[in-house]
Amino acid sequence: LKIFVVLALLFTSFGNLHAQKEEKLFKDSLDGAFDLSKWLIDLNGFIPIISPITEPAVGYGATVAGVYFIPKEKSNNKEFKMPDIVGLAGGYTQNGTWFAGAGYAGFWKDDHVRYRGILGYGDINLKYYGTGDGFLSKNPADFSISSYFFLQQALFRIKNSGFLFGARYIFGKTTVSFFEESKLPEVNPLDFDLVNSAMGFIGEYDNLNNILSPSKGFRSHLSYVQAFEFLGSDRNNSRLNFFTLAYLPINKRWTSGFRIESIIASDNTPFYLLPYVNLRGVPALRYQGELTMLAETEQMVNVYNRWSLVGFAGIGTTAASLENIEFGATAWNVGGGFRYKIARALGLQMGIDVARGPDDWAFYIVFGSAWLK
Repeated sequence: LKIFVVLALLFTSFGNLHAQKEEKLFKDSLDGAFDLSKWLIDLNGFIPIISPITEPAVGYGATVAGVYFIPKEKSNNKEFKMPDIVGLAGGYTQNGTWFAGAGYAGFWKDDHVRYRGILGYGDINLKYYGTGDGFLSKNPADFSISSYFFLQQALFRIKNSGFLFGARYIFGKTTVSFFEESKLPEVNPLDFDLVNSAMGFIGEYDNLNNILSPSKGFRSHLSYVQAFEFLGSDRNNSRLNFFTLAYLPINKRWTSGFRIESIIASDNTPFYLLPYVNLRGVPALRYQGELTMLAETEQMVNVYNRWSLVGFAGIGTTAASLENIEFGATAWNVGGGFRYKIARALGLQMGIDVARGPDDWAFYIVFGSAWLK
């Protein structure tokens, strides 16, 4: 979903618009500031987007996408309704990683049904650090993962409450190759060519005041996904995921955010699907285990009109095995950045974060919330 709300780098040309119309289109009627709300809501069509990739695990790169917003019919109370989003995207990074895919995010029946569908392919080059503090943690092995990915998900709201329940289906066909010819005892050879077909259930409570850039409310999520051989999976494996996001307004200018997350995977989970500590400043797959736990806080202070400053810090840990839980590898992050409210009607903010982790610095272009899932 996140790639389809990447709105801040819409530096496209509109030769058919007169200068006066352009000024009104990108100027907010309330404060006169630069704003994309009217352009996004009132204009229909296929919108080109260029977005940078700054994930440390794959290096710098760019994503090129085409996004189509499907607006809802306007109601009498003129309340904003989240449009459906259709997108095509492809990307490439400096380490040779590339991917392409398509997706649809639907918000139906006055947000009583939330649908998500994704189809894609990726050829991704990563490093495997193993689990725990073994040899690979200091001497990672380079590998390439080629995968077809398909996802179907639907959530249904219980009446007008914040509770949503639903189901998810995930299919992946993956081929893995290591660049070194060495044998890796931690890796099951069956992981090198694997079909994973899984279904699961999702439960959520969500009363966030904005789905893109929340400043108040809670979201708690619990999901369980099980791969079954009778669904076409090469072997059974499972994953349990829990997270809670909390946004607490301290006063009119200061919002205090908190995030906790834990993921548990079964012992026969492919090594590349093992959970990892997901923090800004920490490369993907750097700290993996069958169990991960993390906590992060983000403090945002509005300093002038649409401009805000952000500071964040977090810590996460992993356990290599569920049979003998010993928390070993620990990661942390600290950093800061800024936000600009780029689309007031949508409540959408954008900005840049700079983060420091245990190994290096990283920066991120942020659209919406950094915790958007």
